[in-house]
Amino acid sequence: MSLTSAATLATLDRTGPRRITDLAAVEGVTQPAMTALVRNMEEAGLVERRGDASDKRVTLVCLTEAGASYVRTRQQAGVYAFERLIGELTGDEIEALVAALPALKHLAELESREGPRQ
Repeated sequence: MSLTSAATLATLDRTGPRRITDLAAVEGVTQPAMTALVRNMEEAGLVERRGDASDKRVTLVCLTEAGASYVRTRQQAGVYAFERLIGELTGDEIEALVAALPALKHLAELESREGPRQ
């Protein structure tokens, strides 16, 4: 799976259903490229398109259960990799990471509130 596909699935998992144009802006690709990417992920059973209940003209891209499962599996693999690597750090390095956690958490909160990047 391409990095853009994986990032798009993670975006949908984090933010919920989105328009293709929004996904293209967030992932920094053209709308036609995102349309092709969504088509491929749809064929793989990772996403589906649904109408927007509030605006019948809009189609939203939504994660399927298989797509959500893929995101969870990738996240867990990342957790295991970091656990292994952190085990190789010195005590001072671990303390530095712990001290940085509040700032990193704040960055993640800012990013999630920011919404689509233009």
